[in-house]
Amino acid sequence: MDQGAAAGCGPSAAAESGHGGAPDGDPGAAAEGSQGGARDGDPVCGRGRDGGQPTRPQSPANGPLDDDDLLCEILLRLLPQPSSLPRASAVCRRWRRLVSDAGFCRRFRIHHRRNPPLLGFFDKYKRLPFLPTLEAPNRVPPGRFSLQRDDGEHFLSLGCRHGLFLIFLMKRLQVLVWDPVIGDQHCVAIPPGIASRAEKTVINGAVFRTAGDVHFQVVLVMADGDYNRRQAFACVYSSLTGLWGDLISTPITSEYVFQDAAVMVENSLYWLLDGYFIGILEFDLERQRLAVIQAPLVDISVQDDFTITRAEGGGLGFLLLSDFTAQLWNMKTDCNGVASWVLARTIELDKLLSLNPEEERGALTIIGFAQYNNVVFMRTVSDIFMIQLESLQFKKFPETSIMSCHPFESVYASGNSMP
Repeated sequence: MDQGAAAGCGPSAAAESGHGGAPDGDPGAAAEGSQGGARDGDPVCGRGRDGGQPTRPQSPANGPLDDDDLLCEILLRLLPQPSSLPRASAVCRRWRRLVSDAGFCRRFRIHHRRNPPLLGFFDKYKRLPFLPTLEAPNRVPPGRFSLQRDDGEHFLSLGCRHGLFLIFLMKRLQVLVWDPVIGDQHCVAIPPGIASRAEKTVINGAVFRTAGDVHFQVVLVMADGDYNRRQAFACVYSSLTGLWGDLISTPITSEYVFQDAAVMVENSLYWLLDGYFIGILEFDLERQRLAVIQAPLVDISVQDDFTITRAEGGGLGFLLLSDFTAQLWNMKTDCNGVASWVLARTIELDKLLSLNPEEERGALTIIGFAQYNNVVFMRTVSDIFMIQLESLQFKKFPETSIMSCHPFESVYASGNSMP
C-alpha cells in the first residue's frame, strides 16, 4: 500500500493540494518534493554530465497511477471488507476523492457481488435484529442494519442474497425487498395465482440480481393441491419491467416447501421439500422450469437435520446432520449425463467443536447457511457455531435464543453509505 500511495499520490496529487509538498497522509510524495525530483542516475541542478551548460531539474514523468481511470480499476479490486475503502481514503486526498465517488462505490459493490464477506446474521424470528460476526476493524455495529417498520405488520423473512433481503408481508399479500446497507425498501403485490393460495399453504421465495445489474428479480414458490394432485408453483417478478411472469408448475409428491432459505447454484434456485420423502425443488432461471430432485438415499430420522448447500467447486450439495456427525453430499454428473449423489466428506463435530456428547446430545441443529462463504450455522443448548465447510475453521458465539438465522453476505464500507 505504501508504494502504491507514493505512486498514486505524487506530483498530480500535490498540484491538487496547491503546494509542492505532499497531500494528507503521503510522506513519500513530500520526500520526493523536497529532493527536487532527483533520483539515482538522474541529472541534478548543476553542471551537465558532459561538463557543459548547467542542466535544469527534470520533472518526473507521469506514472501509470497518475491516470484516475487506471487507479480506479486497481482500487476496485481491493478486498471487499468493510475497512478497505475507509483505509484507502486515508492514503491521500486524491484517493479519498476517488473512493468516495458514488459511481465508484456502486461499481465496487457490483464487482464483489459474487464474493461478498459474511458481515453477520439476522435473527429470523425477532423482527430481524442483526448480529455481527467480523472482528474490528471490519466489525459492523449491531444496530447498523435495522428494518424500520412501525406498522405492526406480521411478516415472514425469506432470505438474503446479493445484498438484498426478501420479506413476505402476510396481511398485505406483498413482498418487501430491503437493502440493509442503503436502507431502500420496495414493496410489490404478489401475483393473483400465488395470493389466492396464500392462506392455506406455505410461501417461500428468493431475491437475486443478475451479474452487473442494479435491478432485482423475485421468485415465489409454493405447493398446493389435493393428495393425489399435488403441485409446486413458481412465479418471477422483475423490477426492470415491474411485472410478474406466468405461473409455472410441476407435479410433486411432497406436502410443502420448507421455510429454509433458497440456495442458488449457477442459474438455478433450490428449496427443500418435505412430506412423504425429502426432496429438492429446482427452479431453472434460464429455462423458467421447475423440477424435483430426490435427496441422497440415506436413512433420515426425525431427530436428524439437513439443508441444501453449495458443494466444493460450486455444484449442488446436501448436508445431513445426525447426532454429532455431518455428512456432506455432492451432486455429480457422469459422462452419460446422469446425475447422482456422492458422499464427499464426513465430519465428527463433537471432536471438531470440542463438545461433550453426553451433555449436548440431541441439541445440535442447523440454523442457517451462507452460500458464498460456504459457512453453516449450528446451535447447541448453549452456543452458536459458525463453521466453514472447506477449511473447517469455526467460531463460537455465546447465544442461545436464536432458533433460525439469515446470514448476511454483502459489501459494506464503514462510514460510507455505499449507494
